[in-house]
Amino acid sequence: MSFFAVLFALIIEQARPLARGNWIHAGFRGWARWTNRSLDAGKPHHGWIAWVVAVIVPALVTMLIHWLLWSINIVLAFAWSVAILYVTLGFRQFSHYFTDIRDALDDGDETTARELLAQWRQVDASELPRSEIVRHVIEYSVLAAHRHVFGVLGWFSVLAALGLGPAGAVLYRMSEFVSRYWAYKRKTAAAAGEGASMALQLAASRAWGVIDFVPARVTSLGFAVVGSFEDAIDAWRNYTQRFPANAPVAAENRNDGIILAATSGAVNVRLGGEALKTTFSPNTSQSFQAGGLDAEDSIATEATPGREPEVAHLRSIVGLVWRSVVLWMVLLALLTLARLLG
Repeated sequence: MSFFAVLFALIIEQARPLARGNWIHAGFRGWARWTNRSLDAGKPHHGWIAWVVAVIVPALVTMLIHWLLWSINIVLAFAWSVAILYVTLGFRQFSHYFTDIRDALDDGDETTARELLAQWRQVDASELPRSEIVRHVIEYSVLAAHRHVFGVLGWFSVLAALGLGPAGAVLYRMSEFVSRYWAYKRKTAAAAGEGASMALQLAASRAWGVIDFVPARVTSLGFAVVGSFEDAIDAWRNYTQRFPANAPVAAENRNDGIILAATSGAVNVRLGGEALKTTFSPNTSQSFQAGGLDAEDSIATEATPGREPEVAHLRSIVGLVWRSVVLWMVLLALLTLARLLG
C-alpha cells in the first residue's frame, strides 16, 4: 500500500499543489509556537520535553488515526496516508523558484534571476556572478528535494512497513521544521521575550541531526546510483576526510554536506564555497514549506572538485532528482509486491 499511497500523493501534488501559507501548514507553525511558549523554560530537559510534544505527539496522533481508520476500513486508512503525504511530500512546495530562476537564466536575464534567488532564500544576491547564481540554486534545490521528498519517503516507508502508517512522514517534516523555526525564533524574537531558548534550539538541532542521519546518506547513495557512481562516492569520501566525525561541525550540517558532495560528484559540478549573506525575513524560516540550506550556516567552506556551474547543470540536477524518484518508486513497488506475495 505504501507504493500506491506515494504515487497518488505525488500525482495529486503535481496536479494541485498546496498554496503557500495554507491553513494546514499554518496549524503546524502554530503548534510549534505554542510548545515554545508553553514548555520552554530554558533548561535542557525542558527543551527535550518541548521537542517531544512538538514532534512526537503529532506523529503519534497520525499513527493512532491510521490504526482507527484501518480497523474501520482499509480504504479509509489508505486515504489518510495519501492525505498526510500530500501535506508533507512534494516538489511543488519549492520548485517554482527553481523553474523561474532557470527560465530567467535561459533568457539571459541575470537581474531577475538574482531577485528571485534573493526572494527565495532571503539573501543578498545583488552581486553574484552567473556561475554563483547557478551554484546556490543547485545547493538549495538539492537539499530542498531531500527534505521535501527523499527524507519523507525514507521515514514513511520504514514506519509504514512496521505498521505505523504515515507517522514517519510527520516525524521527519516536523523535526526539520521545528529545528529551523526555533533557530529563527531565537535569532529574531528574543528581544520581544518570545524567542526560543538555547536549550530548545540545541535539542531540536541535535534531534534533527539524528533523524536525518540515515536519510541523508540514502539520498546521497541514490544520487550516486543514478548519476556518476564512482565520482559521487569519491566526492563523498573526500568530504568525510575533510570533515570527520570528530570535527567541530554540527550533525545536521554534516548531513547536508554529504548530500552536496555526492551531488557534486554525480553531475560533475563544483559546489560549496562562500555562503550568501542572509537578510533575515520572517517569511522564510517560519514557512513549513521552506527547506534547504540556511544562508547563515555555510555547509562547507571548501569548494568540491568539478566543472564551473553552468545553466546546463540545472537540467542535469532535474534529471538526477527524477531518476532518484524513479529508483525510490521501483524499490517501493518491489517491497509492496513482496508483501502482497508473502
